Amino acid sequence: MNRQDLIAQLGRPKKYDVAIIGGGATGLGVALDAAARGFSVVLVEAEDFAKGTSSRATKLVHGGVRYLAQGNIALVREALHERTTLLHNAPHLAQPLPFVMPSYRLWETPFYGAGLKMYDALAGKAGLGPTEFLSRRETLACLPTARPDGLKGGVKYWDGQFDDARLALALARTAAARGALVVNYCSATGLRHESGKVIGLTCEDKETGARFDIDAGCVINAAGVWVDELRQKDGEAIHRPVKAMVAPSQGVHIVVDREFLPGDHALMVPKTADGRVLFGVPWLGKIILGTTDTPRTDLPREPRPFKEELDFILSESARYLVRAPRVEDIRSIWVGLRPLVKPQNDDGEDTKALSREHTVLVSRSGLVTVTGGKWTTYRAMAEDVLDKCFERRLLRPSGKGVTTHLMLVGGESPGTARPRISEPQGLHTYGGESAEVAALPGASRQLGAGLTEAMVRFAARKEYARTVEDVLARRWRLLFLDARKAGTLAPEVAAILREETGIDPREEAFQELARLYVTLPA
Repeated sequence: MNRQDLIAQLGRPKKYDVAIIGGGATGLGVALDAAARGFSVVLVEAEDFAKGTSSRATKLVHGGVRYLAQGNIALVREALHERTTLLHNAPHLAQPLPFVMPSYRLWETPFYGAGLKMYDALAGKAGLGPTEFLSRRETLACLPTARPDGLKGGVKYWDGQFDDARLALALARTAAARGALVVNYCSATGLRHESGKVIGLTCEDKETGARFDIDAGCVINAAGVWVDELRQKDGEAIHRPVKAMVAPSQGVHIVVDREFLPGDHALMVPKTADGRVLFGVPWLGKIILGTTDTPRTDLPREPRPFKEELDFILSESARYLVRAPRVEDIRSIWVGLRPLVKPQNDDGEDTKALSREHTVLVSRSGLVTVTGGKWTTYRAMAEDVLDKCFERRLLRPSGKGVTTHLMLVGGESPGTARPRISEPQGLHTYGGESAEVAALPGASRQLGAGLTEAMVRFAARKEYARTVEDVLARRWRLLFLDARKAGTLAPEVAAILREETGIDPREEAFQELARLYVTLPA
């Protein structure tokens, strides 16, 4: 993972089969699938891998209960199938999790229970456990801090949870192991055209300012909520008007201590006061509460919550928990932008009604754009993208399904018992690479919150980490769990990174970011 070697490879004359712009779930999924089929692949990401939406999910590997209620059976069935694949291929990063819907009206248990039985039926042999109808006592045993007043019972069902940023990293490293050149902090500055066809891209190393021309038979735009920016450049080059295809929607999450929802069960409220879904999910020793679904027209790299969103999450939590979190209990607030796909002739105002499915478009120039979808179906999305490339003769056809049973880096761990994703991070986070991490210098030196000096060195040497944020936000999820604590660890992390990389690890910028993650909206 030597940075100089990666940049040197970018500068060598070569025509790649596939060039991918965007290092989130979708782009990395395509890179792995294409590399696993034997294609030559290059991927560039302007920031860090999963810097945007792909590190800000609700951490659920799920078929989509809400989509079942909307009657989108095909999406649910596909997601349930992909859920099983993901849990198998990354067992150290994705695991089953039981959910409980508490019922405060007599009709809720049979009504929602019937729907979840259908969820089980759609999953078939891929099911993680049967849906159960719970008594009031059984519900409180699963959710000890649920509000008991008026509680009638509940429904228990199974889905999965995962560590999104580390899964993205596993995809990047597995793709690299299959021959792909994947580079973070390398911005695609433009597209290259010849006779009206896209033939590659230009990119710039953000650390050195070095610029490169990349030749490729197929260029894939997987920039998430930012795909329209590239589509506009493509349209201008071939003199074709382009209509925006993404209507961004932001989802806010707050993180509180585990005492607000102890135990190993997640809380799921299928219909809040405004018709949305509320989750209370145990994750890495904390509780995630969310989420919202709010349209916005700008595309900031660090979106911030609106006051009404924070008020909504806190007030809805108070309806279901004996002790509701207050603003002073918040350890971190983070926001993700969803790339929802606009229907034609739709202004995109109601994002709850927009498509959660992915869309693949090929322009007149041959630029392939993919957006939408969700983390659970990243692998199926990748297959669809390559199928479209084959259909348009941008790539030679190749058999699919190569990633169905492809274990991701670290997933080849022996079948020993390991803590659940709901428990704090530790050496088990690395799966089959745990021994390698433990053998590095500083393995016994604790920095705090389970992070060791050796883990920081591993992040720099093997996991593409360049900055303090890379380590404390995505290799080790502390910024998302306890932003103030992350700030206290930043100086020691910075010192180790400076020793490993020889560059400025941007500690001051991280300290500012950590303060932002506990700043309340006005």
